[in-house]
Amino acid sequence: MKRIFLCIALIASRLPAAQYGFELNPESTKIEWTLGDVLHTVHGTFNLKSGKISFDSDTGKASGQVAVDVTSGNSGSGERDRRMHSNVLESVRFPEAVFTPDRFEGRLMVPGNSNVKLHGVFRIHGGDHEVTMDVTTKATSDRMEATIRFALPYVAWGMKDPSNFLLKVNKSVMLSIQSTGTLRTN
Repeated sequence: MKRIFLCIALIASRLPAAQYGFELNPESTKIEWTLGDVLHTVHGTFNLKSGKISFDSDTGKASGQVAVDVTSGNSGSGERDRRMHSNVLESVRFPEAVFTPDRFEGRLMVPGNSNVKLHGVFRIHGGDHEVTMDVTTKATSDRMEATIRFALPYVAWGMKDPSNFLLKVNKSVMLSIQSTGTLRTN
């Protein structure tokens, strides 16, 4: 009987952990946005305030929060950024955007490389919106690199369309987040 318990304990100690916490490091996180218009494409950035995502690789459940500093939005043009912050984002009134994940689809390999879809609620401009994001990861036992991509339909989500009779921009902005952070077993 003692031998059976020893074998079970040995097997259990070799099974990979299923619950992890990924802590995004603001210094090693790059948030980029792209907005197309008729004449050219505008590129810009935002800063990460904080971020931690917990996930269970066996069940597909996820939790946590990723907070973005909306006031940090920068396109490289002072006048365009003033219009973006005052007319579209209203960043004084809504200084933060927060993503709260609830689940993912696909197989998340730790260690290893993965392509999954991360689902959750994105709170921006005072509203909650369900989103599904494409995520590519590369994980070791204690670090993870993640690239997250998704379209944010800002006009459909209640933000002002900056288009006018001379300027016609897309109604969605593409977001890309690249982050490296600490991976812990929960």
